[in-house]
Amino acid sequence: MDIYFLRHASAGHYSPGSNDDKRPIDKTGEQQSQDVGRALAELDLKLDVILSSPLTRAMQTATIAAEELGHKDKIVTDDALRPEASYEQFEKLLARYAKKKAIMLVGHNPSMTEFLIQTLAGGDSGEFIDFKKGAVAKIERADRQPAVLKWCLTPKVVRAIQQASANSSRPKTASK
Repeated sequence: MDIYFLRHASAGHYSPGSNDDKRPIDKTGEQQSQDVGRALAELDLKLDVILSSPLTRAMQTATIAAEELGHKDKIVTDDALRPEASYEQFEKLLARYAKKKAIMLVGHNPSMTEFLIQTLAGGDSGEFIDFKKGAVAKIERADRQPAVLKWCLTPKVVRAIQQASANSSRPKTASK
């Protein structure tokens, strides 16, 4: 199974006393979500399901990325992708979708980084991945095989690739 981890895009700062579950993404977050969706669309990504935390900023990120991908199915919300979710809840979520070929998970830190690291390395393995807001990672996980990180892109890298491809001055030539 291919698992795409997407951390929700930029949502500004939390204001004490406000309902953090309802905090939306900001303008930067909208751009990050569009960029990552377009980048994944260029990879011709076909997802069986997109699963998101029910929090507003994660759902907005998932919705914008799904639109850019051309994903028409409803985004499924699951509490196992909330910031305070446990790895046990996450594993149960993966087990429910084990027959799928490709899924995308949209959530928050600290849980997304923890889930990504635990899926790859198991146990308490430290903080060797800096999973920024708007970052996306692809892992492959097969039955009874260790998970393998295929790639991890920060929003700055995705944006730079988008801009470079849009502004390329190299002529497109066909090889003979």
